Amino acid sequence: MVAALLQSLIGSKVNAPSPLDRIGRDGILRLAFQRVEGQTVLTERRFTLPLQALEPTPLDKDGSLFLMLLNPTGGLLGGDHLKTEIMLGPGAHVCLTTPSATKVYRTLGPPAVQETVIRLGEGAVLEYLPEHVIPHPGSALHQSLTLEMAMGSRAIVLDAFAIGRLARGERWLFRELVDRITVTSGSRPLFLERIRLDPSIRILGGLGGMESCGYVTTVVLLADGFGTWESVVRSIEQRLSEAPSVLGGVSQISRDGCIIRFLAASAHDMTRLSRDLWALARQLLLGLPAVELRKW
Repeated sequence: MVAALLQSLIGSKVNAPSPLDRIGRDGILRLAFQRVEGQTVLTERRFTLPLQALEPTPLDKDGSLFLMLLNPTGGLLGGDHLKTEIMLGPGAHVCLTTPSATKVYRTLGPPAVQETVIRLGEGAVLEYLPEHVIPHPGSALHQSLTLEMAMGSRAIVLDAFAIGRLARGERWLFRELVDRITVTSGSRPLFLERIRLDPSIRILGGLGGMESCGYVTTVVLLADGFGTWESVVRSIEQRLSEAPSVLGGVSQISRDGCIIRFLAASAHDMTRLSRDLWALARQLLLGLPAVELRKW
């Protein structure tokens, strides 16, 4: 265990170079966390660019860890295939985020592919809060998140994207955006969602679609064995009603969770409400106070 901890502090690169006969890069990131003497520790960190993970820091006094996932190349290019695998051992508590929005650049060939798989051990807690995706004109992205829950585990998951670089007046100029979330519990499906946007076929900008907004945010709350989802939903509905600048709602899924989705006209409105909902979810699901993540 000591040797593994020392290795994790240094980090190591996986020997997985990208083939020279195709466009794009292959990036791999593997992280593992364990609960040791009341503290969550990083026991494995292996990566190959363009994926990387910075040094973990304590999130709070409860033994949880905060770690930032990084793409130092500045964005995703067509043909990139990035895969992240994260394992939380029993009782581990980790908060994962990114330093800034993920930019997806123009491609004339294959899409960028970004896959994330996270496995939670018994009683583990995950807070997964990446910044939103910004698709540039002509870009194409296929993105997926697979989350495997275990008995007693809990998760707060954030997923958000813009419909373009709105500050430049760009809307619906990307080629394709596919976003998929899959949650399983005990190998059984718990939550499945797939969004595919292709502006060349249809632009969902009006009534029943984006409602003239520019940002979409989905928050998924999951807790195995949690028994008071009705009160959670009521609290979230109250918070959404206090944010008149956004359009949103909350619904329970079949068991052990609920989903929140809202539309925002500006990045400021999206970010502010996302933080408020995260703070509320920490209180309701984890019994923990809000924390401020420093990203600079």
